Amino acid sequence: MLPVVFVHGIRVSGTMWGPVLSRLDRPAAAVDLPGHGTRRGEPFSMDAATAAVADAIDSLGGRALVAGHSIGGYVGIAAAGRFPGRVAGLVAMGCTARNTSMAGVYRSVASLAARNPGYADRISSYVLRRLLPGPAGAAMVEGGLSCEVMPQVVEAVAGHDQLAALAAYPGRVWLVNGARDPFRSDERDFLRACRNGRLILIPRRGHLGVMRDPGPLARLVGDLCDQVDRPERAVATPSPR
Repeated sequence: MLPVVFVHGIRVSGTMWGPVLSRLDRPAAAVDLPGHGTRRGEPFSMDAATAAVADAIDSLGGRALVAGHSIGGYVGIAAAGRFPGRVAGLVAMGCTARNTSMAGVYRSVASLAARNPGYADRISSYVLRRLLPGPAGAAMVEGGLSCEVMPQVVEAVAGHDQLAALAAYPGRVWLVNGARDPFRSDERDFLRACRNGRLILIPRRGHLGVMRDPGPLARLVGDLCDQVDRPERAVATPSPR
């Protein structure tokens, strides 16, 4: 049974995947990237982040589906390009805006957050719980928030060529976006860069909204694992509702 490595978004930690992990009937791990969660205080770089993904894959047997959301999706893309033999398939969620599209805005936000990280952490916690009520929002903040690392993360993602990484990866890729997510702005460019890619749109969901219903999301990830394991039996991919 193909395992899964989950990769979290900016300033949160691997705990964000807890509600999905508890509903997934297969081996899985959720990493903490450098500077986040249990690794708070460590410097963030794309090399270090992708190495963390590779280490998690190795702990599960050396081959796994990688599923990441937002910054975790960008890290997943980079890991697939760097370690194609370990990444059996890639589910990249909410991460199809090219680094030039929103870098300026995110640099400004990250700079403000880093100047007063304690205040930024409190505001982020409030916003995450408001946007994702219930277990999904609680999981987002359970491992603590790390707004001080945001400038390093933004620079690392802005300096990485996601399209080249996708073009270098021979495996299956699913780009999963909420239909209302501003990060889908360049999804067609990302899809064209994939050798074997597919775009899945989740109706009426924004950037964080794809995390709102962990049950359907866990089923989707499990179904995609089955498609990697048994491509000859692949059927139409369901979308979370």
